[in-house]
Amino acid sequence: MKKMTILSAAVLMALGAPVAMAKVSEAEAAKLGAELTPQGAVKAGNADGSIPAWDGGITTAVAGYSQGMHHPDPFPTDKILFTITNANKAQYKDFLNPGQVKLFELYPETYKMNVYETRRTASVPQYVYDATKANATRAELIAQGNGISGATIGVPFPIPANGLEVIWNHVLRFRGVDLETNRSQASPTADGSYTLVETAEELRFEYSRPEITLDKLKETNTLFFFKQVVTQPARLAGTALLVKETMDQEALPRQAWTYNTGQRRVRKAPNIAFDTPGTVADGLRTTDDFDMFNGSPVRYNWELVGKKEMYIPYNDYKLHSDSLKYDQILKPGHINPDLVRWEKHRVWEVKATLKAGMRHIYKTRVFYIDEDSWQVSLTDMYDNRDELYRVANAHSINYYEVPTLWTTLEVFHDLQSRRYLAMGLDNEGRMYNFKANLTESNFTPDALRRAGIR
Repeated sequence: MKKMTILSAAVLMALGAPVAMAKVSEAEAAKLGAELTPQGAVKAGNADGSIPAWDGGITTAVAGYSQGMHHPDPFPTDKILFTITNANKAQYKDFLNPGQVKLFELYPETYKMNVYETRRTASVPQYVYDATKANATRAELIAQGNGISGATIGVPFPIPANGLEVIWNHVLRFRGVDLETNRSQASPTADGSYTLVETAEELRFEYSRPEITLDKLKETNTLFFFKQVVTQPARLAGTALLVKETMDQEALPRQAWTYNTGQRRVRKAPNIAFDTPGTVADGLRTTDDFDMFNGSPVRYNWELVGKKEMYIPYNDYKLHSDSLKYDQILKPGHINPDLVRWEKHRVWEVKATLKAGMRHIYKTRVFYIDEDSWQVSLTDMYDNRDELYRVANAHSINYYEVPTLWTTLEVFHDLQSRRYLAMGLDNEGRMYNFKANLTESNFTPDALRRAGIR
């Protein structure tokens, strides 16, 4: 893939710099909202016009939308520009990651990418933009990159100098404040049959609260709370997980608890991190695959490779629609490609390589991160033999009542078993409630016990 030349000389020099390098000057920060978007993307379009200039993204809800609805497509009349298949993939190789190429080869008759006009829809509230600009001149990596300080609400490093800063931007990107939802996941077998696993989830983002201060974050050392309860199938119902994510993971690593329905007990779960198998995921993802990447980055060296133009899933409102049934989405080998919208966007490429002496089932991970939203859009994961092991695709939309760009579905392909996990299915369920009134009392071991009891 062709690298772009828009990275400044300072950034290129910083690729090999120690992780302590962080703050930018007031002059650099002044570029935010000028030649850069308020979150640090290049505002201008690309040379051939296939990527337009960012004009603010979606800032108001689509006509006809009301709170609680699945989100109507803002671009219902957009047509497919062209389709990439196994037969013509070489023509587009500069804009494809190795994972997509491999999926074409594994499923040559059925896998395809329908490419649409690029719509740079990413946006967040103004107070998040304001916080991001303030973060630019004060945020720092601490604890050898295993934590941050000097940042609140917005992305900490809108003008990143290294790969660690980029991955922290993904981890701390704005996704609302208080959120509750019901989502489902499925891991179809080779013939497409599956058992649906349904979950109820709650998220409270301490880092993103409008009233949060640097002192308060430092005092509490809490980024967010997460609670997940399995509600279906009956044999798994009541299985529950509680996570308290910390800002300085060296001072205090992630805190986690699980509820076991058989024992009816809450237990501390220090191993809910890194490559521990994901909850009821049939062994098809790791714990730190959730949200494409989460948790401590301490086991990897992070290289900022540069910026590229790539085809990534974007504005997947068709895939999000409540007019769909899960049987229409979940197909043998992969989800239904006719429901997926691909667009060309600029992405940051970050390569994570396992440190000497550290353990993880992924020796190498390559992340492709949307420049407008800091959402990881694609990931290639390699095993200890340096062979491509898994591929993940994040299908995003702008939840314009917030607004925030986030996933409507994450799909993890295991290339060795030729199975996949579709996580976040919500077409037949209740839509996200971004106005949930959650307190810290929702996220205690006692609250987990109450939620888990069947």
